[in-house]
Amino acid sequence: MKWSWKIARVAGIDVKIHATFLLIIIWIGVSYYMTSGTLAAAANGIIFLLALFLCVVLHEFGHALVARRYGIQTADITLLPIGGVARLERMPEKPDEELRVALAGPAVNLIIAAVLAVVLYATGSLQGLTSLTQTSGSLLQRLLPVNLFLALFNLIPAFPMDGGRVARALLAKRMEYTQATQVAATLGQVIAFIFGLIGLFSNPFLVFIALFIYMGAAQEASMVQVK
Repeated sequence: MKWSWKIARVAGIDVKIHATFLLIIIWIGVSYYMTSGTLAAAANGIIFLLALFLCVVLHEFGHALVARRYGIQTADITLLPIGGVARLERMPEKPDEELRVALAGPAVNLIIAAVLAVVLYATGSLQGLTSLTQTSGSLLQRLLPVNLFLALFNLIPAFPMDGGRVARALLAKRMEYTQATQVAATLGQVIAFIFGLIGLFSNPFLVFIALFIYMGAAQEASMVQVK
């Protein structure tokens, strides 16, 4: 991917950061500074962002390492403002393999959340899920709901999220692969339409997510048909 720089190599996989990722770091730092007026708050916001994206990287390594079990190599993992992208040399075409690869990412986030819960419980600082937020509490307290959100959001049955691949893998057990992809893509576009409709009357960010899902679903269906 152009405008990307290698920052590490782990388990034979390059970890890269895209130039646009720097923009979100600057934006978070400025936002926290403007809200509180202190450099300490800005640094705290940036540290939380970097910790969040460390969880995103671990999520992508979950996909990559399970894919490696099936002989599928990962060229690199790139951090973008919208998340991480693991560039697999190909997608597994056997339904069971795709199912395991797709579920590996959310499973990593659930494991991270479980470990955080144990640590917080052991230190007497575990709170109820309803009281946990992304903006208050310690770093570990804030990362717990974030990892739960990452797991659940990625399981939405729509491409390009992991849930779209889970849906296709389950459908491919009962129908031809291309047809399964088309059904899963259509389901994703329906979900995108619902998100967009809700976003028009509540949160404009949902409209952006809806467009992202809709285009991702259409692209996946087109790629499989061409192949």
